[in-house]
Amino acid sequence: MEDVITIRRLFKSFGAQKVLRGIDLDLHKTENLVVLGRSGSGKSVLIKIIAGLLAPDSGLVEVLGQKVDELEEGPLQVLRRRLGFLFQHSALYDSMSVRENLEFPLVRNVPNLTTQEIDARVVEALEAVGLRQAIDQMPAELSGGMRKRIGIARTLILRPEIMLYDEPTAGLDPITSTEINNLINQVREQFATSSIIITHDLACARMTGNRIAMLLDGEFQHEGEFAEVFATQDRRVRDFYDYNFTG
Repeated sequence: MEDVITIRRLFKSFGAQKVLRGIDLDLHKTENLVVLGRSGSGKSVLIKIIAGLLAPDSGLVEVLGQKVDELEEGPLQVLRRRLGFLFQHSALYDSMSVRENLEFPLVRNVPNLTTQEIDARVVEALEAVGLRQAIDQMPAELSGGMRKRIGIARTLILRPEIMLYDEPTAGLDPITSTEINNLINQVREQFATSSIIITHDLACARMTGNRIAMLLDGEFQHEGEFAEVFATQDRRVRDFYDYNFTG
């Protein structure tokens, strides 16, 4: 099975706080991999290292065949264009319309596109998330779920090979969360993306994850399909499950 991300013996600390303690991880091509863990467990740190936004203390981080921490700024920017990064709060520009938010990364990263080509890419991305009708709206006019969808559309417009989702259902009601989870699966099927989904929402993990990796105390301690990960007597894992589903 082809891997698009390979991580070996990755360490990251902030002062005396050891966040990642020698983790290993592989992301297989066209797989949705969910990284589960409590708040502050290092999940977001992990994907920032994958995207080259943070430097590891030590270890191998290889993305699409390239060692991220060895890249100069130019090649790193080229690699980042092959990654789609969906921030927790969608990170839309409030002063821009939906159309302008989607045009911005295209104009910045894909030179020599005609106006017609840009328009077509914007419409394609919006149709992929079911929001063609919102093209001329402002972010302030959109619900939280719609903003998430537009954030995904803006990420898709560069046609990334890997999607990095940071808490995609945070702050959303259960129905809207289900819609976003379904969209994550649809994106993988329609665009053949490989994805890492960072979350502490077990409903999201169960719906979207082909494989689950549980980050505990800076290490991956349980990995497999959803049922396998939670078929354990490890109290830290059982408490996580009970809080989500029986609390």
